Amino acid sequence: MQNILFDLNEHIAIVTINREEALNAFNYDTLKELQDVVEQIRVNPNVRIVIFTGAGEKAFSVGADLKERKSLTNEEVKRNLFKINEVFNAIDQLPQPTIALINGYAFGGGMELALACDFRIVAEKTLLGLTETSLAIIPGAGGTQRLPRLIGQAKALELILTARRVPSEEALQFGLVNRVVPIEELLSSALDWANMILQNGPVGVQQAKFAIKQGMNTDLATGLQIERKAYEVTIPTEDRIEALQAFSEKRKPVFKGK
Repeated sequence: MQNILFDLNEHIAIVTINREEALNAFNYDTLKELQDVVEQIRVNPNVRIVIFTGAGEKAFSVGADLKERKSLTNEEVKRNLFKINEVFNAIDQLPQPTIALINGYAFGGGMELALACDFRIVAEKTLLGLTETSLAIIPGAGGTQRLPRLIGQAKALELILTARRVPSEEALQFGLVNRVVPIEELLSSALDWANMILQNGPVGVQQAKFAIKQGMNTDLATGLQIERKAYEVTIPTEDRIEALQAFSEKRKPVFKGK
C-alpha cells in the first residue's frame, strides 16, 4: 500500500492517510486501501485502540480529491460515493475505540472521517468544516447524519449550510472535538488517552462502546436491553475473574482480552 500507512505498537494501531502532497485527499485507490486496512483491524485481536491521522502537519484530510473528481463520469462519482460511505461506516462500527488525530485541515470527507471516529483530538489553530455546499453538493459520507447527532440539529444546520470553516478552539466549545492541544503535543496526547483506555478490560471496553452506540439509535427500554446483553458478554471472561483477583491481591490486573 502507498496511500495508507499502518503501524501497530503495544495494542495501539496508527492509520495514516499518506498523500501529503494532495493534502491527504481521498481518491478511489486511497479509499480501497483504507477499507482493506480497516477490515484487517476489525479481526485483529492485538489491536485494542485505533488512531487515524494524516501525513504531515498541514492537513488531516481535505476530503475528496477534486483533481480526480474533475475527470470522473457521473457513474464513477457514484462509485466513489458508495465506497467512502462503506469505508466510513466500517470505521464507525469498529469494535475498538477510535481516535481522530487531526493534525491540520479537516474539510468535507476529512471531517466526515473524524466524525466516524469516537474521539477527536485537534491541533491548535486548525480549521474544520463540512464545506460541501460551497461546491454545490452536500456532505455524502455521513456528515448530515453524524454531525447533528453529535452537536445538535441547529448547530449542524448552521455549519453545513454556511460551509463555514471553524477554528479548532471554537469547535471545542460546542462539542465537535474533545481536546485541542499544541501540534507538538498532538501524538503524545492521543497516546496518553489511548493508554488510559488500555488499562481497562478490552472486552468490557468494546462491549461498553457497543452498548452506547447501539443504544443511541433506539428508545431507552430497548437501549437498556442492549446494555444488559452487552454486560452478559463480559461475565464468563477470564478478564473479569482477573479483575476480582487483582482487587483482592491489591495489584493491577493483567488483562488478556479473553
